[in-house]
Amino acid sequence: MDPIAPIVICADIGSFARGNFGWWSSLGDSGTAPSSLAKYVADALNSGKCVALGFECPLFVPLAEDERNLTNGRPGEGDRPWSAGAGCGALATGLVQVAWILQSVRRALIQPVPAFIAWAPFAQANSGLFLWEAFVSGKAKHGGHMADAQAGAQAFLRAGPNPESVNAVVCQSGVYSLIGAALLRTGWSSDPRILHEACLVVRGSEDTV
Repeated sequence: MDPIAPIVICADIGSFARGNFGWWSSLGDSGTAPSSLAKYVADALNSGKCVALGFECPLFVPLAEDERNLTNGRPGEGDRPWSAGAGCGALATGLVQVAWILQSVRRALIQPVPAFIAWAPFAQANSGLFLWEAFVSGKAKHGGHMADAQAGAQAFLRAGPNPESVNAVVCQSGVYSLIGAALLRTGWSSDPRILHEACLVVRGSEDTV
């Protein structure tokens, strides 16, 4: 079976009202509004394409057994933990923007398509929507929200046919899946076990763009 070749899209999460949102597609298309992103993804899915959609915000957090470690950064985050500074802001904004985008996409579908947060079943199905987290920080940032979205998408593309091989964040503890909660809230999934599942995290690099 040939490797799956989805349209890869990344959204840099941030306040739309303040001009801090941008998205970029591997087809070269881009935009600055959640609504234009939702329409673009829905149009691609309605045309039978498969889509790998990344969001540049934390999509899951560790759920440590020890209460003293509940706000520790995720392994691989380095000095950009989800629980401090920019990570907190992106997480809070992403809670509403990610759910809104997923809801808008689903409402615009001609017929239901599956959503995945694990690569193997997505690759096997060769259809539907794959959701992943982009981690674009520090020197990987390129001076603009659309450029940061492009950096995330191109990092995913450079990972090749098995992007899980570059997964930047692996939690040994349990996790609370924010993307899983968004999929439940918007009707893409009805399986509560998805709340326990981490998604793929792809880190942008300095020379991605």
